[in-house]
Amino acid sequence: METIMDQQAALERFRQLPPVQPRELIGLWRGRGLPTGHPLDGVLENLGWFGKRFTPDMKADALLFDGGERRLLAIDPAWVPLRMALRFSSFGRTQAARNLFSYIGRRLRAQGPVATVKTVTYEGVSSAAMVYDSKPITDHFRRIDETRILGMMVIEGDARPYFFELEQVVDPAAATAGTAS
Repeated sequence: METIMDQQAALERFRQLPPVQPRELIGLWRGRGLPTGHPLDGVLENLGWFGKRFTPDMKADALLFDGGERRLLAIDPAWVPLRMALRFSSFGRTQAARNLFSYIGRRLRAQGPVATVKTVTYEGVSSAAMVYDSKPITDHFRRIDETRILGMMVIEGDARPYFFELEQVVDPAAATAGTAS
């Protein structure tokens, strides 16, 4: 995967964007990674990542994947060995990984929301963030425009943030017909 900007340029872009209020996130969002040289670049997309869903009670489905037949599958990140995923991330971009994930994905299904949305201060700016319930991960959010958010995933103990963009799904019914949670 080609790097479109380095980590520092992505961080500078993130810092320049305005904050987001948690309530502005409610709804369904389609995601895509922004290649910056992070080990996870391209991994989520290879596995069929759809995006995220935020509920009015400030909970979130942090990892929504295409479950086939116009269904979304919410995965519980508690089952993901984070350090191993980072170390062997090149495998995550292979056809073998995609095949394996399509086979075991349903066994990783979340039993409900797996993260909490709240206001978190990052470098002096308070903005919406999603804090994973079972992993030392926080996704910080900033507004790009009316329908897009820039996300920065920070893993405790790892200095490399992962950047992604979320675009609000205007017609959630069309995107989630037959949703599997």
